Amino acid sequence: MTSRTAFNAQDAAFVQDFRTMSAFGATANGGVDRQAATAPDGEQRRWLTGLLEERGFTVKFDRAGNQWGLCEAVPGAPFVVLGSHMDSQPTAGRYDGAYGVLAAAHAAFRLVAQWNTPGASAPRFNIAVVNWFNEEGSRFKPSMMGSSVYTGKLPLETALATTDAAGISVREALDAIGCRGSYEGPEAAYCAEIHIEQGRSMEREGITIGLVSSNWAANKYEFVVHGEQAHTGSTVIEDRKDALLGASMLVVAARELAKRFPGVLHTSVGQLNVYPNSPVVVPSRVNLLLDLRSADEAVLAEADALLHGRITEIEALANVTVERNHSHSWPVTPYQPEGVELAAKVAADLGLSNKAVMTLAGHDSTNMKDIVPTVMLFVPSVDGISHNEHEYTTDEDIVAGLAMLTEVARRLCNGALED
Repeated sequence: MTSRTAFNAQDAAFVQDFRTMSAFGATANGGVDRQAATAPDGEQRRWLTGLLEERGFTVKFDRAGNQWGLCEAVPGAPFVVLGSHMDSQPTAGRYDGAYGVLAAAHAAFRLVAQWNTPGASAPRFNIAVVNWFNEEGSRFKPSMMGSSVYTGKLPLETALATTDAAGISVREALDAIGCRGSYEGPEAAYCAEIHIEQGRSMEREGITIGLVSSNWAANKYEFVVHGEQAHTGSTVIEDRKDALLGASMLVVAARELAKRFPGVLHTSVGQLNVYPNSPVVVPSRVNLLLDLRSADEAVLAEADALLHGRITEIEALANVTVERNHSHSWPVTPYQPEGVELAAKVAADLGLSNKAVMTLAGHDSTNMKDIVPTVMLFVPSVDGISHNEHEYTTDEDIVAGLAMLTEVARRLCNGALED
């Protein structure tokens, strides 16, 4: 990691803005809770609007709630899109997503200032800062919702009709915070996103910049385990159809699959909803979200088949039925090699240690790379902690990442990949 100890005025302003941004939805343990289209999310969006407008950017919200800060330096030209997301998980860290949005804004500020310098050459492309809506998927499923609508992977009306646990729709939630617009979004020529690694490999190796070359594949499921309500005290064990027992077996089965393919398969169950969730009632229904991830699609397919075979066994063992609903999937897909090469050249020119990495998590850039050449960058996460209030990346590394993103964006705007 970088050993830089002093920042220039632009760097200091960025770090101060990061501190200000982190106060929206702040939690007692140093994290944030600003799930999509909640009041804290609305507050930070209004703050970002002010920050962008102060620098002369035009701010628009599109129909899916994505927030755009636009600078049209070349009338009619497409845009280089920079950004990430500002929504969070419940009791989350300050850096996940939000760092990438603020870095995008400050990178754009620096570029526009350069373009406005007397005698400076005009860029070939315009620049847009984006705050994607509902990347996390904690309040509304699926994740990466805003970028999925923008890239045509998810119908707008399907997204707007999606409801949270309280029955509030995306449309209603966006309207409540004043963030559902009529804008279609800009025409993108290229895209770049910077993010924390959310792992520990870069920190352990002393690497400042991760050059993301590809994503892991993932299969995500929404399973519903159906049983039958009964009294927890009086009902004979053999007569029970315990949905929670069946769901628990699925949780264990997922972990056993990860152990079967050590290091190459990640599995998890991140959410359980138990009904009726009463202390004296055997649960009759459990909804759970289960996902499988791997960089090896053959391993993923084998694990998927094993999981579904295990479900049949669990139905018999727990005397339940399992409703199998596929949520969404994505394959292993590389980022454009020319973008990775461009980023490697920038890192070398800036003297920043770097290496090629894969992303295990989904990001909005994994959608964007399917429609335009996209550069994805990582900065280190201390101890690999993420989706946790103690998530942390040093000021030196977030500033180095900003310098990296700024130069990547400058070259993209100047047409470095046009040939």
